[in-house]
Amino acid sequence: MRRVNRAYLGHDYATDVLTFDLGDGNGEVIVCPRVAFVNARAHRTSTENEIILYVVHGILHLAGFNDHDPKDIIKMRAMEKELL
Repeated sequence: MRRVNRAYLGHDYATDVLTFDLGDGNGEVIVCPRVAFVNARAHRTSTENEIILYVVHGILHLAGFNDHDPKDIIKMRAMEKELL
């Protein structure tokens, strides 16, 4: 995940999920199981639930949701909660 994040976004760290809009209604969601495992322990949930959250989060990005500013984060978290 760190290599992909560095290569495509210039961020030199592993992240939980990356989403790529490939155009024409196609997209790719990449999830990092290692980050999911660590975050699941921190949030007291299962790795499986954390991965599902990341997939939903990635799909929401493909649907046009954003999480760059506090207002958008609130909207995205509400939609994640609704879908989960």
